[in-house]
Amino acid sequence: MTVITVNLGARTYPIHIRAGLLEEAGDHLAPLARGRTMAIVTDENLSGHLATLQASLTAHGVASEAIVLSPGEGSKSWATLERLCDHLLDIGIERGDHVVALGGGVIGDLVGFACAILKRGCRFVQIPTTLLAQVDSSVGGKTAINTRAGKNLIGAFHQPAMVLIDPQVLDTLPIRELRAGYAEVVKYGLIDDPAFFAWCETNGAALLAGDIALREYAIIHSVSAKARIVAADEHETTGTRALLNLGHTFGHALEAETGFSQTLIHGEGVAAGCALAFRYSAAHGLCSRDEADRVAAHWRAVQLPDGLAGAHVAADGATLVDHMRHDKKMAAGTLPFLLARGIGRTYLDTTVDLADVAAFLDAEPR
Repeated sequence: MTVITVNLGARTYPIHIRAGLLEEAGDHLAPLARGRTMAIVTDENLSGHLATLQASLTAHGVASEAIVLSPGEGSKSWATLERLCDHLLDIGIERGDHVVALGGGVIGDLVGFACAILKRGCRFVQIPTTLLAQVDSSVGGKTAINTRAGKNLIGAFHQPAMVLIDPQVLDTLPIRELRAGYAEVVKYGLIDDPAFFAWCETNGAALLAGDIALREYAIIHSVSAKARIVAADEHETTGTRALLNLGHTFGHALEAETGFSQTLIHGEGVAAGCALAFRYSAAHGLCSRDEADRVAAHWRAVQLPDGLAGAHVAADGATLVDHMRHDKKMAAGTLPFLLARGIGRTYLDTTVDLADVAAFLDAEPR
């Protein structure tokens, strides 16, 4: 068992990582149940994992009730949030209870936000079942739903009480979702760890093909990096945590243009966004074109998009920049961008001219 601690004072919590951990989840959750029925929120695609979790809870004397939602980004909505909150209240949720979020980023974000507002805050546990959620969204306490104006614009910082990560559950994950999660793994190398990016270049294909040891190493390395960054800047106020948004400003614009649909899922948007951020940096002499090409080449090698064409986006630069204007990071009319002085040398730039970004995007192949 690997245990990584997110050090946040009174909100400190452990992240447990081990293959086969889902079958042992009851051992970790039973002390949190307080003899009460534990609510599990999951989606329709995860019936097998739900059965494993409930069997483990039962073996430890814990009753459970499952709330099963529709899969997909569409569930991160006001309507689903309302239904979920009503359901949790109907079963008598108390402030001291722990709700279990069993699923990918959609379930984790939605359940976390519901728990942030229910009775002014109840507790929850993350059991992420996608690679993207395991290495990114389950750690750090960002919770949210989407609105017509954009993605994750209504939410709260609400840390989980515990995160249980089982790399073995990825065996049932569709390859497209696995690749999308891998984009967030590579991101940690691009931010400040060039040696890890080189490790990804060497091992990424085997990781995606099913090597459990490589998957576990990548998860541990990624979660350790995120835990360190979150502990240093929990609420994204100093700029340190903002580094985790590498690729997201471009990527969210691409996702918005494709309607936050299955045309382009989040990790694919992040991959394309990282490639665009490096090419934009190279165009302005911040990093070499060779490094930008190296990033794009790795995305192509693992069948992830490296720009607008791969993301199936034909919109002009002005349209994409208009999506960026709805970004939650916008401050006083300025949108911070994550740019790069090289692989592993990402920094926050608050002087980027959006008109220049639009011109850059107009010149990108479609």
